[in-house]
Amino acid sequence: MSSTPFAAPVVATQGPGDPAAPLVVLLHGRGSDEREILSLAAHLPPGASYAAVRAPIAEGGGFAWFANRGIGRPVAASLTATMSWFRAWLDEAAPAGRPVLLVGFSGGAAFVGGLALDDPTRFAGVAILYGTLPFDAGVPLEAGRLERLPVFLAHGATDPVIPRDLLDRTWSYLHTESGASTVSRRDPGGHAITAPTLQRLSDWVADRLRSVAPGHPGVPGNGTPGSRR
Repeated sequence: MSSTPFAAPVVATQGPGDPAAPLVVLLHGRGSDEREILSLAAHLPPGASYAAVRAPIAEGGGFAWFANRGIGRPVAASLTATMSWFRAWLDEAAPAGRPVLLVGFSGGAAFVGGLALDDPTRFAGVAILYGTLPFDAGVPLEAGRLERLPVFLAHGATDPVIPRDLLDRTWSYLHTESGASTVSRRDPGGHAITAPTLQRLSDWVADRLRSVAPGHPGVPGNGTPGSRR
């Protein structure tokens, strides 16, 4: 961590401390912090360890994942630096072999997208909630880049925050040329996680946990007391 200009990550956790359990990393939006996004964990399946990471750049009363050129448009050098910082933490928290899911909201969604595009085989699945992929920010976007990567995508039809052209480009890329296995939902609302989307996200996470850790105690569908489905 000392090789970056950023402080050591601040991380809030919930769930079992078992280092073999799948790790679900929750990434907050611009101007927020790890405590707010960790509240999602109470609505997601048991059996995984949940970790909410605070973004490294102070902004206003909260934190941000990258400097930007406008909403949803990361500065390439900034995104590269923060992704390197995050991966150093992740490699310690989840050594090779431990399944990792990423869930990002708004600015955190763009950061999740950057991580997935930069190293798609690292993750067991990524959820992009009410945000855009980091286009024109130095990450690869060729056809088939996310081949077979499970992706959950949720957008608000009347989102007043993320530019419509970026939302539409994200939706199109993930459903067509990316090659990702995309499950998507377009809400009639704006820039907030709705109850139906939260339920769909929970179902998607449960499916991913069953896929990556079918024999792990507490994973939904394994016949354990912790199963909710």
